[in-house]
Amino acid sequence: MNGSSDGRVLAVDGCAVKVVDADRVAAVCERMPAAEDLTDTADIFGLLSDPNRLRLLVALLDGELCVCDLAAVTGQSESAVSHALRLLRAHRIVAARRSGRMAYYRLEDPHVRMLLDLALAHTEHTDAIHPERDGST
Repeated sequence: MNGSSDGRVLAVDGCAVKVVDADRVAAVCERMPAAEDLTDTADIFGLLSDPNRLRLLVALLDGELCVCDLAAVTGQSESAVSHALRLLRAHRIVAARRSGRMAYYRLEDPHVRMLLDLALAHTEHTDAIHPERDGST
């Protein structure tokens, strides 16, 4: 139902004009991060979107742990934990400290902790609707 009797096409879901508030659009464009920075940020959220990796990161909120302890805390195999930690290290989400043959992992910087704290606080005070889980849209 996008057409009219006089031949004009009306966009039902779109705007009838290209820009409503040009000053605001210009300001937003000015502060928009570079495409590469947005891709890198999306990658971080992608890393945080996996429940098993997230479980590891939440375990590290209390301080550093070795692979064995992380496996015990999260219920994952040591192999799965090591694989996830390699990925998280490559993206500088976690860092490792060696002590003899043991490697102890910790969150890399306070920004990661802040992201986790904010996401957990948000989850605790909201009732999320998950149409993707129950099949509704």
